[in-house]
Amino acid sequence: MAERKVKRLLGASEITHAFRQLGFKEFRTEGKPQAIKDAFECTKEYVADYEQIKDCRKNSIALLGQPGSGKTHLLTAAANELMRTCYVPVIYFPFVEGFTDLKNDFALLEAKLNRMKQADVLFIDDLFKPVNGKPRATDWQLEQMYSVLNYRYLNHKPILLSSELTIEALVRVDEALGTRIYEMCSDYLVIIKGAAYELNHRLEGVR
Repeated sequence: MAERKVKRLLGASEITHAFRQLGFKEFRTEGKPQAIKDAFECTKEYVADYEQIKDCRKNSIALLGQPGSGKTHLLTAAANELMRTCYVPVIYFPFVEGFTDLKNDFALLEAKLNRMKQADVLFIDDLFKPVNGKPRATDWQLEQMYSVLNYRYLNHKPILLSSELTIEALVRVDEALGTRIYEMCSDYLVIIKGAAYELNHRLEGVR
């Protein structure tokens, strides 16, 4: 029964089959900068605390900063753990691909946004992913994201959030949105900054 429930939760999460295999055990911290170790510990702590904090204002987690530093891996591991051990429904929304799909099929828009609002936990990956150093955020995308995040903010519904932008940069994109994200995530927030060759696992061995 439990196995069937987990299988159903994983299938409904929209996390890819390959990413459903990611866990904390697969994440390497040996020899990594302290910021990456901090992100690892913060994410594990969030999962451990989830049942106690899920109905609070500060019930969410954000890993921000350097691309390739493992933010998506860690938050996917958290999502998988919540589904597998706590039977918590999670919906995964990759910002770039998700909005491309929605723009190509407006018939899906209302139903999808409603699912994102109502999900027990919403995992937003790569929010406002920059292009040529500038955050990717059209007025339409901002309107939809504000609608979802404000609903979740008002109803104390948790989010898992990754972005290359810092809190200050998110606030510059949209102050109302950025300040809500900060308030929701401030107890579980790590900003990963530093040299790309040290933090980006794809550049290992470059120096």
